[in-house]
Amino acid sequence: MAKKWTSALESLPWRGPAEERPELPLPPGSMPVRFAGTWRKRWRYVGAFGERVMLCAASVRIGPMGQSFWAILDRESGEVIENTKQLFPAQRGEVWTERAGGHEVWELGAAGDSLRTKIESKEANAKLSFADCGVWAEAICPNGEGGYVWTRKRPSWIDLDLDLGERGRIRERVRGIEDESAGYHPRRTIWNWSAGVGTSADGRQVAWNLVEGVNDPATGSERSIWVDGDEAVREPGPVRFDGLEAVDFGDGSRLAFAADAERRAEENRLVVKYSYRQPFGRFSGSLPGVELAEGIGVMEHQDALW
Repeated sequence: MAKKWTSALESLPWRGPAEERPELPLPPGSMPVRFAGTWRKRWRYVGAFGERVMLCAASVRIGPMGQSFWAILDRESGEVIENTKQLFPAQRGEVWTERAGGHEVWELGAAGDSLRTKIESKEANAKLSFADCGVWAEAICPNGEGGYVWTRKRPSWIDLDLDLGERGRIRERVRGIEDESAGYHPRRTIWNWSAGVGTSADGRQVAWNLVEGVNDPATGSERSIWVDGDEAVREPGPVRFDGLEAVDFGDGSRLAFAADAERRAEENRLVVKYSYRQPFGRFSGSLPGVELAEGIGVMEHQDALW
C-alpha cells in the first residue's frame, strides 16, 4: 500500500492552499490506523482567549484509543478548572465538535464555517460557536521516518457560552485558534508550540501558530501568522523556543511570554507515555514585521512516546 504513495511522500513538504494536495490518504477521507510502523494520531484542539476566561478543549485519538480534555482559566481569580477523560474506541468523551445544527458530527478536514465545539462535564458546560473564521493554513510534512503528518490551523471569532454551575455563567465573544491534525508522528516526538491572538501596534488584528520539533521544515511548515489586511497567510522561517518564556525568529524578532496559569499532565500507559505543559498567558514583543501592542494565548511543551 505504501509503495503507491512513494512519489507523493517524496514531494513533501506541501503547504496550501496554492497547489493541489499530494495523492495521500488525507482528511476528510479515511487514513490507515497504522502506517510506516506507527499509529495514526489525530485531534481537534480549540483555544479560546478572552478578557474574562481563557480555555482549551480537545478530542484526541491515538490508534483506536483516545482522550478528551479541557481546561478553563478564570482570569480574574486565577483559578483553573480542568478534566481529562480516557476514551475507548466508541466513546465520545466530554469534548466534541458538530455542525451548527447539531445533527452532524464535524469531521477533520471538512469544508465549511458553521460549526461549534461543546464541553459537557460535571464541572463545566460550554458551547463555542465559530464565526468570522479566518483562512486555514494547511500543511503536510514528512515525519522523518517514512510517514507524514497533515495539519491545518486558523484563527476565528468564537461566541462562548460557558456555564460553570455555582461559579456562574459567562457569555463572551472571544478570539481563538482552531487546530486539526492527523498523521503518523514518530514514536517519540518532542515539540514546543505557541498559539495566540493579539493586536499590532498599528491597530491590526493578528494571530499566530508557531512550532519547533514537529511539522517544522524550513518552508512548507505549519508555522503561520495572520495579519488583518494581508491577502495571504504569512509563513515565518524556523523559530527557536527559549523554554516557555519566548519565541525567537531568524530576523531578530522576539515574542515574549508571561504565564498566568499552567495546565500540566503526565501519563504512563502501556503504549502511550507523555509529559505535557501548557501555560495560558500574555505576550509582548514582536513577530516578523509586526510589533505587538498586546497578545494572549498559550505556550506548550510536550514529550510524547506514542
